[in-house]
Amino acid sequence: MSKHTSWHVGGPVDLFFSPLDATDVSGFLQSLEPGTPVMWIGLGSNLLVRDGGIRGAVIETHGIFDELERRGDHEVWCGSGVACAKLAKQCVKWGLGPAEFFAGIPGTLGGALAMNAGAFGGETWNHVVAVAVIDRNGVRRERPAADYQIGYRHVSGQSHDVGDEWFLGALLRFEARPGVSNDDIRALLAKRKATQPIQEWSCGSVFTNPPGNHAARLIEACGLKGFRIGGARVSEMHANFIVNDGTASAADIEQLIRHVQQTVEQKHGVRLNTEVRIVGEVSHG
Repeated sequence: MSKHTSWHVGGPVDLFFSPLDATDVSGFLQSLEPGTPVMWIGLGSNLLVRDGGIRGAVIETHGIFDELERRGDHEVWCGSGVACAKLAKQCVKWGLGPAEFFAGIPGTLGGALAMNAGAFGGETWNHVVAVAVIDRNGVRRERPAADYQIGYRHVSGQSHDVGDEWFLGALLRFEARPGVSNDDIRALLAKRKATQPIQEWSCGSVFTNPPGNHAARLIEACGLKGFRIGGARVSEMHANFIVNDGTASAADIEQLIRHVQQTVEQKHGVRLNTEVRIVGEVSHG
């Protein structure tokens, strides 16, 4: 999985599937033994796969569910495999917004839907009208946004278990923004480049911000910028980023995450929650 995550770490998966389309996915899901764990990935950001790898199946969406089309004056259909930055740029071309914030999300729409990703003050689900999903049996259906409970970096089903369904795409609604240009996106990306270590291997933000505070500020106040375990270190540029210098194992990164959590809790009395998903098995090799 190290080839499929932005941290470039992670052990092998039992079954890795790159589908051709939704029909291909449906057939694949139906062919699995009942109870086989299934995970979907896009660009592999916001994901830490342990060194022992993943038991079950991983389905890759990036480059497959890539439809992006305008529907009427204010709505856009976007597939789950579309990079959020691409969505942002296309909405600007169409004179729709606010969508520029999507350029700051380093993943695909599928991942953004799964966790209500946000950047620069915007959040994904503020724009969702409806979603297309597929379940473990390969059955596809559409659900209105009202079927979901949405919170900060959190999405759950009102009437169903979201763990047994995956997003194929979404109908998004924006306002007419004829004055918006790519300069707005360039300015946001320049700000991101100046404040985040985007040239290095990372997952994006590691921790969610506690109510009324910022994870980066708390970590920096503990003097943890530059602190390292093995090949993993807390970024000197932005304390809520952990970077892989090229030699880190997943164990190094996870150990550093735990060290940061413990240090911040001891010093500030605040328990930082991970925004990054940690999956897979610990290596005993």
